[in-house]
Amino acid sequence: AEAADSLDALEAAVRGYTECPLRQGAQNTVVFDGVKSARVLVIGEAPGRDEDLAGKPFVGRSGQLLDRMFAEIGLSRTKNLLITNVIYWRPPGNRNPDPAELAHCLPFVERTLALMQPQAVFLIGGVAASALLPAKDGVLKMRGRAFTLETRGLTKPVNAMVMLHPAYLLRRPQDKRLAWADLIAAETWLKSLGV
Repeated sequence: AEAADSLDALEAAVRGYTECPLRQGAQNTVVFDGVKSARVLVIGEAPGRDEDLAGKPFVGRSGQLLDRMFAEIGLSRTKNLLITNVIYWRPPGNRNPDPAELAHCLPFVERTLALMQPQAVFLIGGVAASALLPAKDGVLKMRGRAFTLETRGLTKPVNAMVMLHPAYLLRRPQDKRLAWADLIAAETWLKSLGV
């Protein structure tokens, strides 16, 4: 990860990495989707079945919902977002990744942040939030709040916001109202950051 001097080189490094045991059961390596020069980075949890088949993050039903949510505040993976995950290979049965699996992937995630130096980061779901933030509250307590994200290689701390995962919202549609409130807060937050 450290040797990569661009996001393209980093993507090639992830694709060439064979040490993570999750790779053995995955169809594809899922790294980035979107605009690599974007000022806003979205970091999700891990690929699901649809993402594993397509080789891109957030392309299934939850990805379509995520796209619609971000479109409401003027963000799009075709214009001004880069999307990735904290894990690059689908865990069996879509289970949460274990700490050892996260340890394989986090240096690549940290290098993504260092190379991109984003102005804002959205952490989608509890796994992404707990992997990158020191706060260890549950996602329902962290959602919609602004945090400071610090990691190796960043020239200055990055503003981060935790959001509910769209897969959770598809299972619990009654909580979409929480996600809507978070989107309104996110829009105001981004404007305050000049994004």
